[in-house]
Amino acid sequence: QVQPVESGGGLVQAGGSLRLSCAASGRTFSKYTMGWFRQAPGKEREFVGAASWTDGRSYYADSLKGRFTISRDSAKSTIYLQMNSLKPEDTAVYYCAASRLWVPRLETDFDSWGQGTQVTVSS
Repeated sequence: QVQPVESGGGLVQAGGSLRLSCAASGRTFSKYTMGWFRQAPGKEREFVGAASWTDGRSYYADSLKGRFTISRDSAKSTIYLQMNSLKPEDTAVYYCAASRLWVPRLETDFDSWGQGTQVTVSS
């Protein structure tokens, strides 16, 4: 099993960019799809995107395509979430999670979760 740990959150102005990192401990990183979720104040946690363990292919929530990019560095057991053209509505706690499934999207598809990192976008 892997344990994700997020980093890279912070305060950024609208229109800016931020890159989050998720380092996963454990020797079986290559067998896990790694994903990102976010939870804004007063809202449910939502799927952002993920990188599949089978071929590293990334996929995203439809509403975030084009602004967010996920990349995976298996040598470092790390995935990244590059966020561009940030908007105040992107303000949320961002979570990294691990799944043994090929293309998980639901919270219940993921087995291990990080503690989350806060991203705040000011207007």
